[in-house]
Amino acid sequence: MRRGLTLGKFAPFHRGHQMLVENALAEVDELVVMVYATDVIDVPLQVRAGWIKKLYPSVRIIEAWDGPEGYGDTPEIRSEQESYILNKLNGLRITHFYSSEFYGDHVSRALGAEDRRIDEARLTVPISGTALRADYFSGRQYIAPQVYADLVTKVCFMGAPSTGKTTLARTLAEQYETRWMPEYGADYWLENQVDRRITLEQFEEIAPEHNRREDVLVSDSREYLFCDTCPITTYVFAKDYHGTPGPNLSRLAAEAEKRYDLFFLCDTDIPYADTWDRSGDQKRKWFQKQIEGDLAERRIPFFRVSGSLNERIAYVQEVLKHHHKFGNILDLARG
Repeated sequence: MRRGLTLGKFAPFHRGHQMLVENALAEVDELVVMVYATDVIDVPLQVRAGWIKKLYPSVRIIEAWDGPEGYGDTPEIRSEQESYILNKLNGLRITHFYSSEFYGDHVSRALGAEDRRIDEARLTVPISGTALRADYFSGRQYIAPQVYADLVTKVCFMGAPSTGKTTLARTLAEQYETRWMPEYGADYWLENQVDRRITLEQFEEIAPEHNRREDVLVSDSREYLFCDTCPITTYVFAKDYHGTPGPNLSRLAAEAEKRYDLFFLCDTDIPYADTWDRSGDQKRKWFQKQIEGDLAERRIPFFRVSGSLNERIAYVQEVLKHHHKFGNILDLARG
């Protein structure tokens, strides 16, 4: 049984790590990846381990929550690291140890394993976690799309028609030099409506394409992706049109609850734009109540934005200033 081991913080997991894992998978029967807890990145250990498992389902993950913090080449640090690794393995036999670091020598000897050093000089993949953490956007070519998507904060603007969602999303994207996702459902409706209606089957087509386009945009986003609505809006429209949503739309609306990091509900306190494709200010107020009720039913926390465009922008910017992806609601409360 050829069993490999590699370990690290994977903060974030990048192409250099992927090359190491792929070399190992080509050489061994089983690969164990030990993921260390760390405070150098806000991304929790479970998420970082999840990146590896998503990209390489066959690997065996060991979560190292209590790993030693020391890093260096002193006898004390070497001994501490070796003891910890052997203890976590709990007798699991390792034949090959994979790394791109100096510690490959002493750890492989402690394991009685072959020392497999991969691209130690960083010539094939010239990147490090430290460099990426300084600027994910500039180094995104070294990060798999599945990983990069988790490093971007996805901001969703909800609200009835004519509540300023599009203007707010577009303007904030310009200010933060990033991308924004237009409301695909509105475009689909304009192209396919007959007497201002679309079928329940057509509603089923909207959310998958919205998500696909959003996934394309997130890979080219700088820190934030601002989204003009999401599948939850389509879900509420389908219920309003047909009394019930379809099964695929219901599933994607439920997934949207965790797809976005922040939700903002745009208020109806701005003048109503009475265009041919809308149903009047009274309907706007009615639909706004439906959206707010749906968010409440889903237990989705949201921020209400109101006032002029400048007031709305300032409010969103204040929230973003205090927000850190993967959870710091208490920081905002203290602010």
